[in-house]
Order: sequence, then structure tokens, then C-alpha cells
Amino acid sequence: MKWPFRRETRSASIADPTTGTLFGIGPTTSGQIVTADTAESLAAVYACVSTIAETIGSLPLIIYKRSDTGRERAPEHALYKLLHDAPNGIQTALEFRETLTAHMLLRGNGYAEVLFDGAGRVRELKPIHPTRVTVLKLDNGRLAYDVQDDNGRMRRLLQEEVLHLRDRSDNGLTGKSRISVARESLGLALAELEHGTRTFANGTKLAGALKLAGVMDPDAMARLRTSWGTQYAGGPNAGKVAILESGMEFQPFSMSLEDAEWIAARQMSVQEVARLFRVPPVMIGDLTHANYSNSVEMNRWFVTHSLRRHLVAWEQAISTQLLSEDGRRTYFPEHNVEGLLRGDSANRAAFYKSGIEAGWMLPSEARQLENLPAVEGIDDAKQPNRA
Repeated sequence: MKWPFRRETRSASIADPTTGTLFGIGPTTSGQIVTADTAESLAAVYACVSTIAETIGSLPLIIYKRSDTGRERAPEHALYKLLHDAPNGIQTALEFRETLTAHMLLRGNGYAEVLFDGAGRVRELKPIHPTRVTVLKLDNGRLAYDVQDDNGRMRRLLQEEVLHLRDRSDNGLTGKSRISVARESLGLALAELEHGTRTFANGTKLAGALKLAGVMDPDAMARLRTSWGTQYAGGPNAGKVAILESGMEFQPFSMSLEDAEWIAARQMSVQEVARLFRVPPVMIGDLTHANYSNSVEMNRWFVTHSLRRHLVAWEQAISTQLLSEDGRRTYFPEHNVEGLLRGDSANRAAFYKSGIEAGWMLPSEARQLENLPAVEGIDDAKQPNRA
């Protein structure tokens, strides 16, 4: 088969958002330098990226074939095994899709090299770290990707040789990094984190003070410090009753206004990060406004408003970049999100019952959605409906 692509060697323009930030990047107003790596040191950022990437990676991604009756799975297609089981020799499908999604969320773009077999079919997908990729727009309007290998050498890949996931883009070529866009907010969160860790590391937070009328000589003060630390300091001595002599008084320190403001600022930073990635705070462990009654709705909100954009981005990238024009007429990819939207057992039972009674769902389809084994003859009109 003749290779259908031709490498363009004419002039090109660079369209890589990471190139400009690699050189001369300065600190934020808070004094913190914010990059994808430093941002992930924030637990909220790591949790948001993990929540989205891990969920997308774990969802079944199926290649379907259009048929007269609607659609059916197409395990015979070369992409089915790559996207459902293993795209390359060292990663599972979950690990691969999780990696590219995390790259896109942190750096605006996720890249994978597409390798073909002798018949022009996709045989392997290998992730490429975004910091190694420079995107170029050629004179003919198509894209090229200059990739740096482990030895520092550059090689050029054609548009057809790269699976490219983009976050929201200004130029239509590369996605914008959310970390770069929100670097001031993240810089403040990093500064708050550093303030807290340095405070505890320096030991400047005092539990209280011993008050005594008069002045103690150095020897007496040293003996008191040693005696107090031996009897009352540390976990094993927690809860002991202190015995004070010579009019000595212990005065505990309560939480100061500054302490309360720092805790509130840390809480606000978590909510700011959650907004940045459009993740409900409850999904990253912030249970301030969560309860049992709204947990199901939070989960649905997460699928509809957080995941949907990224799921569609995956599906459309696969269709336009990995399927030929003829192939798109017959095959299409789709994630199975039914498991995330099912809700509790009572709601699911009512949903199946209404669908079966209305005639737009079969009992066998309800059993399939519940991962129950097939029952022969369950859809026969003469048989009682059982879901």
C-alpha cells in the first residue's frame, strides 16, 4: 500500500503554548512560580485531575458499527482492542487514556504517536509528553509535530501520525493550560501552603505559656523547662494533670484571628481549584455542603458538566484522527456512562419499569444494564415481563 501522506518541508509557524513559558517564566504576585508540576503539589489540583482522568480512563470506550437495527459492537475493528484493552506494549487502555487526559488538564494538550501496520491500519498508540512537542502550522494549512526524543534529537510527525487532545483553544491549534490561565489563584494557594508548612516546621505555634511573678535565674528556668517537657510534653503525656508550684499559672493560647483567616483561605483555595476544573467539591473530599440526599445529583452533575466535554473530545478526536472518511460512515466510538448515571436501586427499578411498560425498553436490555445474565425468552410477549 502506497503511503498516503507526504511530509512538508516548507516554512512553518510555531503554535505551541508551552514554548513561551519554558523561558523567562517569572513568579506570580504571591512570589510563587506556578507550573504543572508545582500546581500538582496542591492536593486539590491533584485530586481534581485524578478524579477526571481516572474516571475517563476507567469508563468502557467501545467502537460501534452502524447496522440496520441501530448499532452493534465491532470487536473486529483494529481500534476496538487498542482503546478497550491495550493501546501499546506497556500500558493498559485505562493507563493510556488516564495519562493523555491528565496531560490535557494540566498542560492543555495530550499527544500520542499513531503507528500503522502495512495495510494502513492503526496498530499502536504511544503517549508523548507535552513538553517534548512543538506544534507547527505548515504552508498548506496542515499541522506537523516536532517531537524531541530521549537523546535530544528532533523528529517530525505528520498530522495523521498524532492523536491530539486539546483543552479550550484560542487559535484552534493548541489548547490553553488551565494552570497557566489560573496561575495567580494557584500561586496564592501555594503561598498559603508554604506559610503553613513553614510555621509548623519552625515550631512558632505555641500551645500556651507558664506565668510566674518575679524573675527566674537561668538555672531555675532550665530546670523548669526540662521538668515540664519530661512530664507533660509528647503524646504519651497527653491528658495528664499539671501540678504547679509557687503561684505558677498556665495560660493556654486560643486560635487567633490570623489562624482563622488562614484556615478560611485554605478552604477557599480548594473551592477555587474545584471551579477551575469544574469538579463538584464533594468529588475531591470537600464535604462542607454535601449530604446523602444530594450525593446522587452531585454525581450526575459531575458526568454532565465535568466529564461530558472531555468524553466528547475523546470520541471526536478518535473519529476525525484515527478513522478514515469511509470508516466514519460505518464505525464510531462511544463511552458507556450508564453506570455513573444509574443512581440508587429504587430509582433504577422505577426507570426500568416505566421503560418496559411504555415499550421503549426490553426486559433483556434492563438485565444487560444491570450486568445480569441473559434469560432465554424473557422478551417473549407471552412471558411475564421481568426486569
